[in-house]
Amino acid sequence: MSGTSPALQPPADAVRPVRHADAPAPGELLGAHYGQCFGCGGDQAHGLHLQARAGEGVTITAEFSVRPAHQGAPGLAHGGVLASALDETLGSLNWLLRTIAVTGRLETDFLRPVPVGATLHLQAEVTAVAGRKIYSTATGRIGGPDGPVAVRADALFVEVKVAHFTDNGRPEEIRAAMDDPDQLRRARAFEVNP
Repeated sequence: MSGTSPALQPPADAVRPVRHADAPAPGELLGAHYGQCFGCGGDQAHGLHLQARAGEGVTITAEFSVRPAHQGAPGLAHGGVLASALDETLGSLNWLLRTIAVTGRLETDFLRPVPVGATLHLQAEVTAVAGRKIYSTATGRIGGPDGPVAVRADALFVEVKVAHFTDNGRPEEIRAAMDDPDQLRRARAFEVNP
């Protein structure tokens, strides 16, 4: 990404990311990490309903269909919604590392308008890890996975403990997530977003 700020440049001692042995297999649908998540949750009427799949290494692909509820200018996706789609896609990468992390910084470039009715084809990868910092990049294309790039982003995620969520979230939602009998859904409820 051109113009990336120094905060998004991995330090010299950063290492290549390593896919966790228990990460979903390439091609596997990741599913929602939490039903109420604006990015991937199925229980959000106006959410993005982003569908992400594990790729090779520490990569994922995802799709987001722009609906009328996502527009800013008439007939075009709102830039903040597109940034949310990038953030959700980048955050989903952390599931491949089996790391709980939150967005520390997100820089986006908007290269072309994305019309309502279009499907944004997203590709993301973790590029480096330095201690608790996870560096990643994503692109969003229209017209197909090989179509022109409409949006792109670089991000810095920071590894956190579950207490980040339980100490700061609304108690009723925290209780509901913690009481979920499905252990995998319970763990995934706390995987991304600040």
